[in-house]
Amino acid sequence: MQLYLVQHGEALSKDIDPDRALSEAGRKDVQRLASFLPGKVRVARVLHSGKMRARQTAEILAAAVAPDLKVEQFGGLGPNDPIESFVQHIEGWSEDLLVVGHLPFMAKLVARLAAGSEERSIVTYRPGSIVCLETGEGPGWQVQWMIRPELLAEAHH
Repeated sequence: MQLYLVQHGEALSKDIDPDRALSEAGRKDVQRLASFLPGKVRVARVLHSGKMRARQTAEILAAAVAPDLKVEQFGGLGPNDPIESFVQHIEGWSEDLLVVGHLPFMAKLVARLAAGSEERSIVTYRPGSIVCLETGEGPGWQVQWMIRPELLAEAHH
């Protein structure tokens, strides 16, 4: 099973937009990521926290990698939600999954799955980053790859 863990794209500040929609730069970062992923990423479900910036990110990515899927709001993916309940949710799942959420939740989730402790610092997210984790025959999860938006920006110049 592969798990694609995405931090939403850069959002507008609360004083500009109380709902914190994606900024223009955030939308561009996520669209660059979306144009890179087809053929590399296939998922059975796309989940997001329900916050506007996460939903918008999920919709852009889903349109690229799983155009037939509807994105799903999933409880417990907020920035400061405890990660253990989500870990328990996915333990029984076998289908590849893309999850769009927030910091510090996403970084703690990667650390918990890959290193056994949410307190370990494994990856440094930037808005619009994706981490691919995989679990297979052996125990636990391994980090397969990570892409941050600035990598894709440089690739297209």
